[in-house]
Amino acid sequence: MRIGELAAQAGISRDTIRFYEKVGLVEGRRLANGYRDFPPEAVPWLHYVRTAQALGFSLAEIARHGEELREAPDTAESLSVLFEEKIQVIDARIAELVTLRTELTTRVGTGCPLRTAGRLA
Repeated sequence: MRIGELAAQAGISRDTIRFYEKVGLVEGRRLANGYRDFPPEAVPWLHYVRTAQALGFSLAEIARHGEELREAPDTAESLSVLFEEKIQVIDARIAELVTLRTELTTRVGTGCPLRTAGRLA
């Protein structure tokens, strides 16, 4: 299918598909007339990519695990391992944000939020 049809079926823009193609998330072959031609299985894959993004996975993570993700059944243990790894990353980020929030809270009302006890931070 051509890029316009893929975009319509996947619910994303042609530019997004071109970008995904550039970063290796989707692959289309070039026809003799220069048009891109994508296989029908690109539609569910692009839905999968968008879902993975919504779950917090970066495009780099999706690309890195792309082959594994494409071939794994939805109940596969490998998916659970990826989710558990992502949860650990999220937990670490939450801890960093809590620390940052605490630091900012201590600086509220200090006149200059970049100073602590009269010295530059």
